Amino acid sequence: MTRIAIAGMAGHVFFELAAGVGMPLASLVGARGAAVGWAVGTRTAWRAAGRRGYAETAFAALNTMSLAAVIAHLAGWPRRYTRARLPWLRDCEGLGPEMMPFYNPILYVSGAAALGALLTENRRAPHGLPLLTVPLVPVLIAAQHCEHRRLTRIAAERPGWWNRRLRRG
Repeated sequence: MTRIAIAGMAGHVFFELAAGVGMPLASLVGARGAAVGWAVGTRTAWRAAGRRGYAETAFAALNTMSLAAVIAHLAGWPRRYTRARLPWLRDCEGLGPEMMPFYNPILYVSGAAALGALLTENRRAPHGLPLLTVPLVPVLIAAQHCEHRRLTRIAAERPGWWNRRLRRG
């Protein structure tokens, strides 16, 4: 489950980059720097997840952060509710409604995998660690909106392929 959560988080951030809205940390270190950082972090976590046992607390923290990031997206951006009463994003970080049929499932798979990993895989980690999801959500909502504002400003000042969608509005 942790590996699915890792793949989901990578899919989420690289989807944003490919769609032209940048990715987390791109406003601070540039698109290349953020992409390299996310790729190295993803590969490192993926490989370590295959050698379980020694890093339960680290994986519980990673899964907690991943779950909080998904909840922050679903709570912090315009949404509607499905028949099952699940939030469904209408837009997020400048992706536009046309990208939401692809983006929402990525978020849901990632979040479900992180939650599943917290419930089934991270048993030796401190039991209270997943509770950090709750205070992390508003912090991540604020961080997402701050990053989006910075990326939009950068797109206006320095247009590039990686921020093209942010320039259209």
